[in-house]
Amino acid sequence: MKILVVADTHKNYAALKAAIDKNPDADMLIHLGDGEHEFADVDNLYPQMPMVYVGGNCDFGQHKTTHIVHACGYKIFCCHGHTMGVHDGLELLVSTAKREGCKIALFGHTHLYRTEIVDGVFVMNPGSLDSPRNHNKPTFGVIELSETGDIKMNIMAMEPK
Repeated sequence: MKILVVADTHKNYAALKAAIDKNPDADMLIHLGDGEHEFADVDNLYPQMPMVYVGGNCDFGQHKTTHIVHACGYKIFCCHGHTMGVHDGLELLVSTAKREGCKIALFGHTHLYRTEIVDGVFVMNPGSLDSPRNHNKPTFGVIELSETGDIKMNIMAMEPK
């Protein structure tokens, strides 16, 4: 199973659509917040693709701030990150994911991509498709899950047009 993970698109519909179009084999899209308007547009444009959205600190709609996704036998904890103090560390994020029985924890908010394993939890921040920090290119994440227990997490850069 291939999951496309994005965050912090901040009204950049073109960047979000480009990431989806670059991954036509994706089985699911998870948007980790700060992009409610463009998410609604792509949700309507790609009705065949399951999509999940969690609210971010720049969103004004009524969105859950956390969500647990069940995919390919895994539980995935999804949040934007602002309620988990991710600027100060990943302890709360990881402990919350573990308490919920999740093997994977996803967050955004910092606009900095990263993948790592923390205390047995696979952690990913896909970065930002609209406004990356530290002179990085716009990025998104790809998670590949297998029923045999393999978890692969990759950060992909969007090339300028």
